[in-house]
Amino acid sequence: MSGSLLDAGAVIGCPHGGRVAPAATPSGGLRIAGAAVATAAQTYVVTGCPHTVAGVPSPCVSARWTAADTGVTADGAPVLLDTSAAQCFSAALVPQGPPLVQAAQRKVTVR
Repeated sequence: MSGSLLDAGAVIGCPHGGRVAPAATPSGGLRIAGAAVATAAQTYVVTGCPHTVAGVPSPCVSARWTAADTGVTADGAPVLLDTSAAQCFSAALVPQGPPLVQAAQRKVTVR
């Protein structure tokens, strides 16, 4: 598996144009260019999603990543790559599509 490491400064959007970001600013361990590396242990929120279903607002409010078992961890949690599987959810926990990573950090290859 290969991909680019995600960090707290990565530009990530929901499939409808909302902004995906960690719920709290990561403060621990591993950093790249001063920004904490994103892990599967963090909670991610979505803001500004304009999605509607049949005219009824149904915005994305959270995103969850499933990090592959690569053995690469930060603070004991799997690190996230731009290729890690993820899903955005509505408040009712309805899957609404994968988040889109627009910018990430350095490329890594895990074997």
